[in-house]
Amino acid sequence: MRSKVIINLLLVAIVVILAVAPLYIMKDAEFGGADAEAEKAITKIKADYEPWFSPIFEPKSGEVESLLFALQAAIGAGIIGYGFGYLRGRRRKQDEGAA
Repeated sequence: MRSKVIINLLLVAIVVILAVAPLYIMKDAEFGGADAEAEKAITKIKADYEPWFSPIFEPKSGEVESLLFALQAAIGAGIIGYGFGYLRGRRRKQDEGAA
């Protein structure tokens, strides 16, 4: 049981390192995303386009924005994975109790 916890913590640490390392390795790199491409396409179609609203929080750079997006996706995937694991464990426990 203890070894599984250590392995899980090690995996989480590796994921965090993989998410943060590019920000330190490639300090001046630009990590563009689909939002910028969509904005270019919209302004190409209609040059005088005005957005409906402005963001509440604007990160200082695109790299930080990409990091936050990836972190949000990872947290969501973790929650979904935990939910599936919980449901599978509960069902397995019920099956063992019925047998």
